[in-house]
Amino acid sequence: MKKNYIDIGHKINPILGFLAMFITQDIVLKYFFSKKKIINNFSIPTNSSIILAPTHRSRWDGLILTMAMGRRVTNKDCRFMVTQSEMRGIQGWFLKRLGCFSINQLSPSLSALRYAIELIEKGEQLVVFPEGKINKYGKKLLLREGLYRLSLLAAKKTNLVFIVPIGIAYSQVSPKFRGKVTLCFGEPLQVDKNSNLSIKDFNETLNIRMLNAEKIALENVGR
Repeated sequence: MKKNYIDIGHKINPILGFLAMFITQDIVLKYFFSKKKIINNFSIPTNSSIILAPTHRSRWDGLILTMAMGRRVTNKDCRFMVTQSEMRGIQGWFLKRLGCFSINQLSPSLSALRYAIELIEKGEQLVVFPEGKINKYGKKLLLREGLYRLSLLAAKKTNLVFIVPIGIAYSQVSPKFRGKVTLCFGEPLQVDKNSNLSIKDFNETLNIRMLNAEKIALENVGR
């Protein structure tokens, strides 16, 4: 178990973290997109246990989210929960050292869940894509059930967890050079250790709030 835990969890390499932030935020995003906008219609709890739950339309999503909620804004890093396939090879080597970790979506291991709960308990910003994969055209998908279970387990440690729905939209379905991007924060959901929502009700509420946030983002990029 200890070896598996080490394989999953990995501290962010400070040098790689600095270089990645500089290259992505100060060069790539600055020059690739002509306009970047962040919309926050709801107050995001500070010094609270939070899980960020964004829509997933492009591989750019992680960079945009980091721009909006990364270390330069919140003094905290975004810790991404990703699929096992994304953690393979050279890409996986870098992602692990930038704070990402993998989880089996169909059958999450205890070590992965424990690591995720530990991050939440420490006040880290855990990012989970509820749709489970890139959903390029925004088709209606059944959200993964694991997020609610994870929230309940974390709430037993921290008493209260806020799940922040986020909509990310680009001016083109596939982001183009000098296009526009908008990120919109939706109304947070609260989960405490006594929450008795069904998984179905939780997922439906979260899905509605994610799509409402995305609708606002889409309007701001002209779609």
